[in-house]
Amino acid sequence: MHPNFLRMTKRIIFPILLILSFLTACAPAKKRYNPAEVAFEAVYNPSFENQIYPSLILGISHRISSIPDSTMIFSISATSPDYDAVLRIVIDSTYLSYETITQVVLPDAGVRYTIRPSIKWRYDRLYNLRRSGNVDFTVHCLINDEEVDTKNIHLSYRSANECLLSLRDTSGALHDFRWMFAAYVNEDSPYMDEILTGMIDQGVLTRIVGYQNGSAEVIQQAEAIWYYVLEHGISYSSISTTSTPAKNANLQHIRFFEDVYKLRQANCIDACVFFASVMRKIGLKPVIFVIPGHAYLGYYTDKNRKNIKLLETTVSQWVNFPLLTRAYETTMLANPEATGVDRLPADVWKRYRGYLTASERARWTDGTMTIEELKRCVSHYLFVRATDYNLKNYKDNKNNFYDNDNLSYQVLDIEQLRSFVQPI
Repeated sequence: MHPNFLRMTKRIIFPILLILSFLTACAPAKKRYNPAEVAFEAVYNPSFENQIYPSLILGISHRISSIPDSTMIFSISATSPDYDAVLRIVIDSTYLSYETITQVVLPDAGVRYTIRPSIKWRYDRLYNLRRSGNVDFTVHCLINDEEVDTKNIHLSYRSANECLLSLRDTSGALHDFRWMFAAYVNEDSPYMDEILTGMIDQGVLTRIVGYQNGSAEVIQQAEAIWYYVLEHGISYSSISTTSTPAKNANLQHIRFFEDVYKLRQANCIDACVFFASVMRKIGLKPVIFVIPGHAYLGYYTDKNRKNIKLLETTVSQWVNFPLLTRAYETTMLANPEATGVDRLPADVWKRYRGYLTASERARWTDGTMTIEELKRCVSHYLFVRATDYNLKNYKDNKNNFYDNDNLSYQVLDIEQLRSFVQPI
């Protein structure tokens, strides 16, 4: 064959082969799996009505492998197109979560499998959510490294302050979530050391010993917390409604420990979780009694849980010691020679004198009682009132509290719940 012919052939055929090779490489690969046969589904728990509850996620985040079905978030279903097919679910990152990849082997062809992936949440963002908003999740289904289908799920999220109290699922069954109150009890707050130092500095206690020295000292420690709260001036503020009503869920707005401490405002449950947080920190065992429309505190006076004392925390908000101190200092600054009842404005003295015994009123009147002693006497009187305030309710409903089928009355033992619920 003539050499020129060979050279011409190479010049024509080689480019053609190169183009064909390029076109073959660029052509889309044939899909092995039919999306209709796989029937991939990504479903958000329908009982949650497309709502994300950050407090629930944060409270049980350490028990992802053993949380009840009623709290599961996503449900992924697919029919295996092959034996030992490798299913990989990829959930794209969002404002609230990192990219989440879950991979399992589907043993049998033609069988439908359901998995519940654990989302890699951005916990810091969940905690800092203070208002509702929206987020979109994109979920990819891959089988043996081939992407078969993609689903998009649009959800709304709640404020982290919104606590889920109860939820009625799609079957009509009611699930009680008031154990979530324990998530707002935060014995690990960074403000706790400041509070404990303040309790010692106020002179009511010389040391914090928990249950080491008997029930009398346990009660004394509880009273020291009480006096600290009065000195701090936490006032009553009833904020319990949530931003958007839910059809199947009952919610309540609860302030975080830090918010109560800094803003000095609380309602009954806010105050309960605040007191319980400090009690937990010093080694006491608090419980929260939940009754229709209200909650009050209890604490065991012995480590064996045989004896309990009650505490109506809202009684602490009957007075405001910072305002009392300010009224005294203002009066004394204007009239340094003032003595007896003249050391306080008449309306202030009239308000506080009812919290004193006759002998204590006499001491203030004759000038032998200091303003600090006055506050101590008022604090002790209110502490005793708060201890007895719910005694009749507790006795009348004791059977209801310990009846597991009576959801209207609950006893939330914080120490026992810690095995299930962690502080937010």
